[in-house]
Amino acid sequence: MITKLLIAWCLVALCVTIHAIGLMGAFRWVSRSPALADSRFWPPTWLLIRITGWLIAIHLVEIAVWARFYWGQECFTDAESAFYFAGVTYTTVGYGDLVLPKDWRLLGPIEGLTGILMCGLSTGFFFAVVSKMYASRAKA
Repeated sequence: MITKLLIAWCLVALCVTIHAIGLMGAFRWVSRSPALADSRFWPPTWLLIRITGWLIAIHLVEIAVWARFYWGQECFTDAESAFYFAGVTYTTVGYGDLVLPKDWRLLGPIEGLTGILMCGLSTGFFFAVVSKMYASRAKA
């Protein structure tokens, strides 16, 4: 069990690292965007759409990390099933139509918690961008 928890911790650490890299890149890109202070509708809206796409891409990479691990451990017979399970678990949808083998079932809840935390980071980033937009408009 300790080995499985250490493996899970490594997967969590990798997801946090991926998320940090992705958010730092987005932070640099967004902080230079003139759309933050634009009072028109479409420039800030387009910025939010691009941020959303970027955040979803980051989450998909993290889901793929879990899926690759599950597939590599032969928890699922094909990559699609592994990715589907990882996505359903990461997002905490949890349909229950696919489950991990008994040896690996402890990783499911840990992946779900990781997804919650990473989505929280994304939400915080999104909130910070919208707050910056609001502050820029309030100054004008």
